Amino acid sequence: MNASSADSIKITPGFWSSLRGIGIDPLDVMRRARLPLTVINEPLVTNAQYYSIWQAFSEQVGDTAMGIVKLATAYETAQYPPAALATFHARDYRDALNRMARYKQMCPPENLRIREEGEQCSIELEWKNGAQPGPPVLVGITLAYLIELGRRGTGLHLKAHSVEFTHPMGDIQALEGYFGCRVRTRTDCNRLVLNRDDLSRPFASYNAELLDILTPTLERTLDERQSQLTMSAKVKWILSRCLTRGRIDMQTVAFELGLSDRTLQRRLTVEGSSFKQLLAQTRHEQALAYLADPSLEIKEVAFLVGYEDQNSFYRAFRSWEGETPSNWRVAQENGRVSLVTE
Repeated sequence: MNASSADSIKITPGFWSSLRGIGIDPLDVMRRARLPLTVINEPLVTNAQYYSIWQAFSEQVGDTAMGIVKLATAYETAQYPPAALATFHARDYRDALNRMARYKQMCPPENLRIREEGEQCSIELEWKNGAQPGPPVLVGITLAYLIELGRRGTGLHLKAHSVEFTHPMGDIQALEGYFGCRVRTRTDCNRLVLNRDDLSRPFASYNAELLDILTPTLERTLDERQSQLTMSAKVKWILSRCLTRGRIDMQTVAFELGLSDRTLQRRLTVEGSSFKQLLAQTRHEQALAYLADPSLEIKEVAFLVGYEDQNSFYRAFRSWEGETPSNWRVAQENGRVSLVTE
């Protein structure tokens, strides 16, 4: 499998073992995802393949919410990869979450942004380097793992304060039973809100000796990974976070990156790119992802990718795909129906 370093995700053996543990055959998931069966034994997949696997899992299990709950509780701690193992053996819940957010940078396409304020701690899931949003089941399992981490580390059945998802998630009652709080859908972001007092709870699984072994290796890997990121990739990541603010220019992105406008422009030119091209690419990629969600109206998609004027979005989309957003959505839906009836 040839997955570039900038677009590669390692699927650990524990994922496949967990699927078997909840009665799902990994081979069935691969067939539904229309991927080679050899993916199960190969370590790296592309972002697109990764999303396809998660979407296929969701379809195989039948309900997004039930798939999230089943998989989150079935994943055995002993099968955690090194980065996750380091979080499980952290000093307390806060240390574990901060480590998780840091080491997530080594594994595209998700980013976690943690903010403590007042009596709450908010954790938002973002998609880095301009990546398209992942399937709802991937979003759900990512946030579920964070509360699962606190429960396993402290040995207590911690409850979240609230949970928000941008997409419908199936059986909401099942999710509310799992998280122990209200769950809202169709919100503006994917967010897990914890009770801040819980962050200071010590981990019974704390292991200082093991952390002394794991941390230097993980930090070196993280440094190597970050050094491979191109300036174009960094710009697309910033753009993906800022599109809903409306008008965004090079000055805004340069400020976010800690660079001058001239330096940013020079580095993009060296890479054979430009700010205008990257903005169009990011909007195009995210528009396709949002349009795949039938619950979003066209005017909502236009806003989400940074267009205040819906007509401007229509013109841009026609230049990208050669047809209107509405026609593209219908064609995609017809294609999915054809696959199901084959």
